[in-house]
Amino acid sequence: MDGFNDNYLNEDEDFMGDEFGQGIDSDDGENYENDIDIITDHQIKKDNKSDYENSEANEDNIRITSPYLTKYEKARIIGTRALQISLNAPLTIPIETSNDMINSKNEYDNYLNNDPLVIAEKELYNKSIPFILRRYLPNGSYEDWRLDELIID
Repeated sequence: MDGFNDNYLNEDEDFMGDEFGQGIDSDDGENYENDIDIITDHQIKKDNKSDYENSEANEDNIRITSPYLTKYEKARIIGTRALQISLNAPLTIPIETSNDMINSKNEYDNYLNNDPLVIAEKELYNKSIPFILRRYLPNGSYEDWRLDELIID
């Protein structure tokens, strides 16, 4: 067993990575295509700073990126909003309570009406979530899209 420890668990080497040989932080800010931030309307007016050095808003009013919401952006928006809902944030759409449901079929339907992920997805498709999606471009600039401007499939 000591031979195994000598070969594979050398304490002198500082390797920060996973079992596949990938570094923990292998991106280093070079891959901008999936780098997005979700911000609210009042944050965009106050916050001129960004996570990337030398980032600035796209000076032209011409949009470069696609008007379609990607599945990765959709997942992040729903997850962020579901977390807010689970922490008792106010809802932007009305939900049916058990008293409102006349033909309550079963408990599963009631559960789905109260699940934060389901509520967040309904809010997304109603375009009532007050988020602004900040998409970073390879040149260091960014574009801000409101959710009601994006096309959701």
